[in-house]
Amino acid sequence: MTEFVLVLSTAQPGGGERIARCLLEEKLAACVNIAQVRSYFVWDGKLSDEIEDLMIIKTEEGLIDKVKSRIKELHSYQLPEIIVMPITDGEESYLHWIRQALR
Repeated sequence: MTEFVLVLSTAQPGGGERIARCLLEEKLAACVNIAQVRSYFVWDGKLSDEIEDLMIIKTEEGLIDKVKSRIKELHSYQLPEIIVMPITDGEESYLHWIRQALR
């Protein structure tokens, strides 16, 4: 397994900021990028079309469970998207910065 991961999660517009600040203040994330995206999905049997905040959360593998737990606690959605992707390679000095930011 890799040491660093990206956690992807969406939230209603503006909702990602609160989650991002909490994760950063609690040193569960080194960085959270938020971009507005348009999401298409089926919910309760009908097609939905929503504008959402996409959070790209940089953290360490050992913090995944805590990150997932905090997202669930803070999120307004009944079923928040939480997808974890390993970072298999990257600029070593940036990865070092992530490590230091989480201390």
